[in-house]
Amino acid sequence: MTLKSVFPPLVFGVGGLLLWQFLTIAAGIPQFLLPSPTAIAGEFTDNAGRILAAATATGANALFGLLAGAILGVVAAMVAVRFHIVDGLLTPMAAAAAAVPIVALAPLLNSMYSTTTDTPRRLVVTIVVFFPMFVSTAKGLRQVPRVQQDLMTSYAAGSWQITRTVRMPAALPYLFTGLRIAAPGAVIAAIIAEYFGGLQNGLGSRIVSAASNTAYPRAWAYVAGAVLVGLLFLAAVVLLEVLTRVHRRSK
Repeated sequence: MTLKSVFPPLVFGVGGLLLWQFLTIAAGIPQFLLPSPTAIAGEFTDNAGRILAAATATGANALFGLLAGAILGVVAAMVAVRFHIVDGLLTPMAAAAAAVPIVALAPLLNSMYSTTTDTPRRLVVTIVVFFPMFVSTAKGLRQVPRVQQDLMTSYAAGSWQITRTVRMPAALPYLFTGLRIAAPGAVIAAIIAEYFGGLQNGLGSRIVSAASNTAYPRAWAYVAGAVLVGLLFLAAVVLLEVLTRVHRRSK
């Protein structure tokens, strides 16, 4: 990552915050419509401990669902590419799972499980993550040139050996593309799932509570915490991708 790639978005972000601050003061926008960045920053500082605790709870649910959904998506893609019958079954089911809105799924899962457990929230994240991981990985596994498959077959390699030694390395760019989509999506899904009851320990619950009490700057402070968690997840995926590339080049 070079300075040229970092500088433009940094300038845009700082400029956007300055414009936001100016408009809220110059236009006299009420706090309940749009709090100023300085008011949000003040609430963020005053409630840093609570925001960290809520971000930890939400991040744990998002991480669990991300890992579960990613593993299930990759394994399902490997099985689907190996067996055409399974491909015909899983692909429509994955598309159907992606079409189900989170706002409809979360209340149903909350009613199925105890309100004192994080299970429904983690299931929501798992379902949301599964689809992009399945689609991206399956597409990557199918991109192996025919000549490489024929070469491995001539070496008497089995189907799973071909998948492990040829297909999976070729599918890594597609797999990380799916992770780049799924990682922020996992945080979003975890937060939305918290809007519909259950434990009141996550960012979504805190946002709803603060907004209900007309503490709008505090609600936006929790939103800022959610943004930071999403960026942290995305940065972790990018770092993992870089480390994987370095490891492959060192071989």
